[in-house]
Parts: sequence; C-alpha cells; structure tokens
Amino acid sequence: MKAHRIADHVYCLHADIETDDRFEGIWPIPEGVSLNTYLVRGTKTALIDLVRDWTNAADQLRRQLDSLGTSFEQIDYIILNHLEPDHTGYLAELRNINPRLEIISTAKGIKLVESFYNITEGVRAVKDGDQLDLGNGVILRFFETPNIHWPETMMTWEETSGTLFSCDAFGSFGKLGDRVFDDQFTPEEHRFYEEESLRYYANIVASFSTFVERGIQKLSGLPIRCVAPSHGIVWRTRPAEIIERYLRYASYSKGPAEKEVCVIWGSMYDNTRLGLEAVLRGIESEGVPYRIHRVPNEDVSYVLADAYRAEGILLAMPTYEYAMFPPMAYVLDIFRRKHIYHKKVVRIGSWGWVGGAQKEYEAAIEPLKWESLASVEWAGIPKEGDIKRLEEAGKLLAQKIKGV
Repeated sequence: MKAHRIADHVYCLHADIETDDRFEGIWPIPEGVSLNTYLVRGTKTALIDLVRDWTNAADQLRRQLDSLGTSFEQIDYIILNHLEPDHTGYLAELRNINPRLEIISTAKGIKLVESFYNITEGVRAVKDGDQLDLGNGVILRFFETPNIHWPETMMTWEETSGTLFSCDAFGSFGKLGDRVFDDQFTPEEHRFYEEESLRYYANIVASFSTFVERGIQKLSGLPIRCVAPSHGIVWRTRPAEIIERYLRYASYSKGPAEKEVCVIWGSMYDNTRLGLEAVLRGIESEGVPYRIHRVPNEDVSYVLADAYRAEGILLAMPTYEYAMFPPMAYVLDIFRRKHIYHKKVVRIGSWGWVGGAQKEYEAAIEPLKWESLASVEWAGIPKEGDIKRLEEAGKLLAQKIKGV
C-alpha cells in the first residue's frame, strides 16, 4: 500500500482495518474501515491524526512513510483533530519513538492527551483561527468544531492545497484498498460507500446533527478543494458532494426524511409475521417503498441507518412476558440514544394469553417526538377482521408519508 498524493506537499496515508472486532465495540464492520492519516510538509513536517495499532495499522503507516523518504522519527508535529482512540491509540508509542514531537490539539483535546496517555510535556493547545507555520508558505489553520462528535473536536485547513482535514466528519465505513480518491471509484462502488456513510452517520454522528450543521456553516467561507476525512474516501474531485450529503443526513434529525418506510419486525411463532404481511400489502397499495429488517437476526447498526433515513417506521413485535419483544426493546433504546426523532410510526403485534407490550412501548417512545398512529394488536393468529385493520393501518401510514 502506498501514500497517495493530494498535492506536492500533502499526502494521504491510510490503514485498512479488516477484523471481526466491532467499531466502538458496538457496530459491525464486515467490509472493514479505513484509518486515514495525512502528512503535510513545509520545512517542517506534520502528521494530521493518527491510528490505533489495530490489525497492524501502525506498520501500514510506517511503510507508507518509508515510501515518502521519511519516518515517524522525522515528524515535527502531530495534529490531533479528535482524541477518540481510533485516531490516537498509537500516540504513546509515537512519543517514545520521537520524544521531540509536539502534540497539538484543542484545550479540551490536550486534557484528553493527559488522561488517555499520561502525556503532559511537548503539548500545545490551539483555538479557532490559530495557525501553525510549517515553512515554505505551508500554513495550517485550526477551527474548533465541538461535538462532531466529541466536545474537543476541531478541523484543520491547509490553504495552498485547499484541503480540509475533517477527522470524523464526512467519513464512512468500508476499507479502501489501493485507492482513496472519489474519482477512482466506480458508480457502483460509490453506491456502496454512500450506504456505508449513512450507516456511519446514523451510528456515530446522528445524535450531534445540530453541531454538524453549525460546523458546516462555520467553514462555509473556505474554498474547499479537497475533503480529507479520517475514515473513508478522500474527496478531491467533488468535495461538495460529501458536504451536501452530510447536510442532508443532519436534516433527517428534524424531519421530514426520505418518503419511505423502515420496517422492523420480530416474531416468535409467525403470528406477528402474518399480521406484518397484511400491513405491507397496505403500504404497497399506496406505492410507498420500504426497507425491511428482522430483529434480532439483523444487527441494529443497519436498522438504525434505515430508520434514520426513512420518514415512516413500522414496528411489528409480539408481546413477550407482559412486555415488548426484548430485541425490539433494545432497538427502541438505541433509537432514543441516537435521537431518531420526528417519524410517522405504526406499531403492530400479536399476544398469546394476554397483552402488555403497548404500555411499555408508549413509555419507550415518549421522548422520540413521533407521530404515532393507532397500534393494532390481536390475540393469537390474525383473524379476517384483524387482517382488514392491519391493511388499513399500512395504507394510512403510507398516506401520511405521502402527505395525502
């Protein structure tokens, strides 16, 4: 794997992570993820963001530095836009290799350098508008962008190349291989990365959408020619595309979102599944598209992405021991944590000897600001009258989404 030239003095180095581990210990990454680091040269040299030594990520960077005729020992500065350990985990080892290295971050970031790595010497706190002159006309400017997605985050701007180093903003899941730039991928590959950028956003960033909008507004005056995130594609040809995509994602948190339904279902003995089929017929009769997920069979990471994108949600769950089907209760807890707000929602479900899921369900969704349509419940197998009510519920949900 080689270093990739953004400009004569700016290079992208990246490590592809392929592992059964989960991102943040929660989110599956079956197609991997990239950890991107950037080298900027003047008369002095800076690395922007780092890696966790995860599946030999540090060795991957070391080989790429070798290809540029440099090494960890020759770096003058490490710029830490964000202190989450996937971007900083190798910091203590790097400082041992290169004791003269100066560590630069926001004031809150410097506090995390101490708490995570017990480093207090050779650090510098920067704030909005501060600059670092690397020599030969190469200047880095810093912009604080708090809560995208930790409170210490910032972005770094290099004017000569027009590169915005955005760390977790504008990122995605998915390893990159031997290519990193947007113009090097096919339309089919871009469709994959678009899905993975939405999943990344919904899993990692969705709770902080207001701050995404503020950050983008703050940087709107910069003539950005390249967006260089710390996960995923480097956008040198169409940088506005990924910025506009993130603005669209941020808008979903306030609604309305895409005019489709995210269907989430679980069934113990097929009675809820039979009811679900009736609701889907009602949705289909109105021509509204839907994406369907079964829990617990599918990981909540993928459920979360489609629920975040969709204006409508259909929840199909049986009563389980006087309460909600446990996998669905977990989904709703994740929705609360990730601020899946302002949706149009129907809940359906069967019960055996007695109901009870509705009471717990109403308490679970109370913080979510949903427009809830009447739930449909039934005992045992759905009867003819139940089927009619379920089909009507699907039609009504679809009509609400269409604005009829």
